[in-house]
Amino acid sequence: MSKQVVNFSLEGRFLGFEFEEYKPKRLLIATSEGECTLKIAKSLRYSFGLRLIPGDWLQILGEKKIDRKTGEVKLKAEQVIPATISQEQTSIPVAAKSAKSKASILVCQKSDCMKRGGKQLCQAMQAALSDRGLTDEVSIKGTGCLKHCKAGPNIVMMPDKTRYSKVEANQIPELIDKHFTPEEAVKEGDFLVAAK
Repeated sequence: MSKQVVNFSLEGRFLGFEFEEYKPKRLLIATSEGECTLKIAKSLRYSFGLRLIPGDWLQILGEKKIDRKTGEVKLKAEQVIPATISQEQTSIPVAAKSAKSKASILVCQKSDCMKRGGKQLCQAMQAALSDRGLTDEVSIKGTGCLKHCKAGPNIVMMPDKTRYSKVEANQIPELIDKHFTPEEAVKEGDFLVAAK
């Protein structure tokens, strides 16, 4: 047998998700040995919802597959549990950007919201964030059901948790300006100004 499969348990700080076609496929974790990427088991992909925030400490249980010929190691998360802080965690190196809580836009990835224009919303968000130079400050995160399925697509602006339903792609630039552009950069009358 060329592959060995063993169970693993690790603790680390949640850094974010890697997406494929706007669906969360992998977890990015900072551990005491550095950053690692873990594939998310299909049964877990939509169960995270709004609960994981960059910087959260997690304990992850899963499978480690080792290819004996190439030495390649693949990790698959089967269970993710909020961890209590241990002495080991105080020495985990985390990049300065990861330590700062990053603003984000949560986008429902369930079929009702996707059928009602969720994919176009994500594309419009990426374009609007890029145009404003905000791609390093604001991330787009896919979630499981945000409820209000018939009023989809649904999004939530974080960290203020403002929810929007029936959002159309042409509304995205105005919403980005309202929530994420510094107030002094927003010209009143050009678009909606966030009340401070």
